[in-house]
Amino acid sequence: MVPASLITPLAYGVVALVWSGGWIAGKLGVTAVPPLELSAIRFALAGILLLALARLAGARLGLERLGMIALSAVFGIFGYNSLVFVGLTMTPASDAALIVPTLVPVLTALFATVVGEPLTRAKIAGFGLSAAGATLVILAGGAAGGTWSGERLVGDLLHVGGAACWGVYATIGTVTLRAGSPLGVVGMSSLIGAAMLFPLGFLEQGYRDVPSWPLDAWRAILFLVIFTTIIGFVLFYWVVRRFGAGLAAMTSYLVPIGTLLLAALVLGERPAPLQLVGGTAILLGVRIATRRPAVTVPV
Repeated sequence: MVPASLITPLAYGVVALVWSGGWIAGKLGVTAVPPLELSAIRFALAGILLLALARLAGARLGLERLGMIALSAVFGIFGYNSLVFVGLTMTPASDAALIVPTLVPVLTALFATVVGEPLTRAKIAGFGLSAAGATLVILAGGAAGGTWSGERLVGDLLHVGGAACWGVYATIGTVTLRAGSPLGVVGMSSLIGAAMLFPLGFLEQGYRDVPSWPLDAWRAILFLVIFTTIIGFVLFYWVVRRFGAGLAAMTSYLVPIGTLLLAALVLGERPAPLQLVGGTAILLGVRIATRRPAVTVPV
């Protein structure tokens, strides 16, 4: 039995761990198969499994706010995955790990002002520092190896766009969760997002190549479905419901560290020194932007 005092930090740790592994699985997946086809199949499978689990558990789907769930799917499933997974075909996984998870908390804090969370001077200062850090990561990545890589630059900019999409997705979650459970809301948004992603697959191979996908690609999809989407997304929305979008986004703090370690061990990637400096600046900006007075939160 897990002590009540450990439930919240354990949830944060599990989300960070499975999302760190998700960057590695995603890079391995898009190296073997088209990224948009992969994303469409991933979320179709995840949505079916999540809704089946929601039905078995008697969890609410949040159909009263179906329009908001569809809007969250536009940003969190369709927009985020289109940008990030295409970006991964152009950049190392370590670029994505430095840019996306560390920008998400600041961007979420900005977008959360729409649902009543105030925009303070600290948030503005933190956003500025994080933006400068992200710029350094992008420029250092584009010039990796002493030669400028326009493709890597484009990929890094796609990651920035993906982070913005996720910030909107997390913010909308504070509204959709008022009518549904994390299990039901993520399941519905996954299926809707898969339907949006599906036509884009015809711009690649039109799914004709799916029967010939290698086993490694299916292993990557399995990890993304079970761990990154079902466990990671549902736990993340549980934290959103418990603490709000701003504090939930702080799960991103641990993701770059885990991903960089895994990228070095599994993919043999080594980030440029200036990228590490930029990543540190992003983290400092995140810390400034999300810092709030000490409070006692019941578990």
